[in-house]
Amino acid sequence: MENQGQDNYTAPAEISMPLEMESQGQGFCVWDGNICLSGKVKDGSNGYVAADSYHLFKEDAKIMKKIGLKAYRFSISWSRMLPNGKLSGGVNKEGIKYYNNLIDELLANGIEPFVTLFHCDLPQSLQDEYGGFISAEIVVDFCNYAELCFWEFGDRVKHWITLNEPVIYSMFGYALGTFPPGRGHSSPENKDSSQDGDAGKEPYLVSHNLLLVHAAAKSQKGKIGITLASEWMEPLDDQDNDDVEAAERALDFLFGWSISGNYERKCGFSSPKFTKEQSKKLKKGSYDFLGLNYYTASYVTSATDPKDGRLSYVTDSHVRYTCERDGVPIGPQGGSGWLYACPKGIYKILVHIKENYDDPLIYVTENGFDEATNPNLTLSEARVDKMRIEYLQDHLHYIKNAIDMYVFLSKSYSV
Repeated sequence: MENQGQDNYTAPAEISMPLEMESQGQGFCVWDGNICLSGKVKDGSNGYVAADSYHLFKEDAKIMKKIGLKAYRFSISWSRMLPNGKLSGGVNKEGIKYYNNLIDELLANGIEPFVTLFHCDLPQSLQDEYGGFISAEIVVDFCNYAELCFWEFGDRVKHWITLNEPVIYSMFGYALGTFPPGRGHSSPENKDSSQDGDAGKEPYLVSHNLLLVHAAAKSQKGKIGITLASEWMEPLDDQDNDDVEAAERALDFLFGWSISGNYERKCGFSSPKFTKEQSKKLKKGSYDFLGLNYYTASYVTSATDPKDGRLSYVTDSHVRYTCERDGVPIGPQGGSGWLYACPKGIYKILVHIKENYDDPLIYVTENGFDEATNPNLTLSEARVDKMRIEYLQDHLHYIKNAIDMYVFLSKSYSV
């Protein structure tokens, strides 16, 4: 892929340990109270230590250099920079120091930093004060936070991502209730989710405000983009017009309106509207590149209204998803119930976006595969990642095919 000018890199997320937060000057984010400190995870585990990048970033940078990675995508924690979420509440110098050290260490090892500003970790104080992204007040506070990051790190960071998967934040936080703040209807898959909120209205308000903060954030230097969740939607019956239209509708609901800044609801609550100026800016002037997170694909068919008659962000697309056609899965299943390997889907996604959204510059910001744990394997046996290696090789093959056949720009690939 080198002859295509493509960089390979890795992309973690971040959460902090509460025992260290006070000494670091960091505030709480919505995940701390909703998941990590509440016992909602059934085995009591949490993500506070994980790979421990906070302490091991120097070692991590050396490993990245050794294996030939060109870039490293990481998220800045809003509450680590601004403990109260607001500039008026004070800046955490320890947070700035940590990110300066991380960025400098990456650059010293020839690794380019790709920085995400928001990865679903809203400061708890802003959620408590005005409901977070459900309120338009979030735009000013996010812009102040973004400007602080640009000011402190913009001399070295040349690629900024405002939001990671805004549709996932809206859907899981405000329709399904599985992500904080846990609003929306409960579902059979999530019996503990909150009944607070309106799953047919609030996710659209949140999505609207997410895109407004993206459009309002202006990087002083470098390039700025947004990372979108993507999944290829294959018509269950490609000869059935209803299924073909359902696939197009599913793609629009997943990421189409995030790119175009223009979405039309087919039913239910009248969604908030962007002004013509806002739509124009979202479509043309709000990003220098699009980030795509791609893992899997689904078959889709047209669906009717839900039996209970409740409007919901999840069902408003009138689409039913399935992983099988005539009893045959769309691809090999991973360790997660939703994950099926369908490498050709990334090819189709790239071509779809090129043909429908003015041929943007694309970074593949996430791609990967998990395998089910086999307790009978030794550590050395478990490290033989044949299935994962094939998954990555096949996806790289289809990315290269898309580049070669359609002559568009895909500049990087992140695992």
